[in-house]
Amino acid sequence: MVWVCSLLRKYTGILVALVFAVSMQPMVALAQGDPRTVRLIAPQALIDTGVLGFMLPRFSLKTQVRVEVVEPGEDAEVALGPRGAPVMEGGGIIWHLELITPDHTGAQRFADWLTSEVGGRTIAAFAPEGIQMFRVPAQPDAQEDVATWDGDAGNGYHLSKVHCGRCHAVEEAGRINSIGSTPSFYVLRSLADWEQRFQAFYALNPHPAFTQVAEVTPPFDEARPSPIVPVEITLDDLENILAYVAVLSPADLGAPLEHK
Repeated sequence: MVWVCSLLRKYTGILVALVFAVSMQPMVALAQGDPRTVRLIAPQALIDTGVLGFMLPRFSLKTQVRVEVVEPGEDAEVALGPRGAPVMEGGGIIWHLELITPDHTGAQRFADWLTSEVGGRTIAAFAPEGIQMFRVPAQPDAQEDVATWDGDAGNGYHLSKVHCGRCHAVEEAGRINSIGSTPSFYVLRSLADWEQRFQAFYALNPHPAFTQVAEVTPPFDEARPSPIVPVEITLDDLENILAYVAVLSPADLGAPLEHK
């Protein structure tokens, strides 16, 4: 009778261990992420073009991996924005793919597909009303330094339209490749010192007369108020604008620019 009880205790322990191991498998899979689902963060400006609605179903049809677009700040495996590998260019902006979780199988498959010949043809094929909107960006020279900023390029685009679009062409629709009193962002981006110019723009004429940067610029002189509706931004706003300008394609003006 004693050996029977001992045997029962032995096999009961094995059974409990097996049940526990089986029950933990879904939890382990959940912790590692579902390889058949990829969560993607993308700026609203890119979503609004419709290219993701065109591109993502074709990737899913090819790979059986579903891509879900999520809001910035949510958990995600990949992101389209100013950081990572350049994957497509449109509207004067180069969009990069950042692998947030490189060990995620689905995310890696998405990156491989997007940078493949098939992915490039899919990007180029997005042409609403017969107008091609995106293409695969030219590969930069190996020694070229690519400027990157930690701001939100999508937010910087909207801020540029609101605050800077009064005087400057800030997007492809109003792009001009000439230098005047108010050069386009694309012309400014072609200057060697564009970062310094944008970082200190509020101190460069005529901006001090109508620009306020929170906790940086002094209040307007009461005797000399702003001649127009003031541009009021924060340093975070400026960081976002810089992130947007960093991904613009510089204007091709031929010979190097000479400026004082």
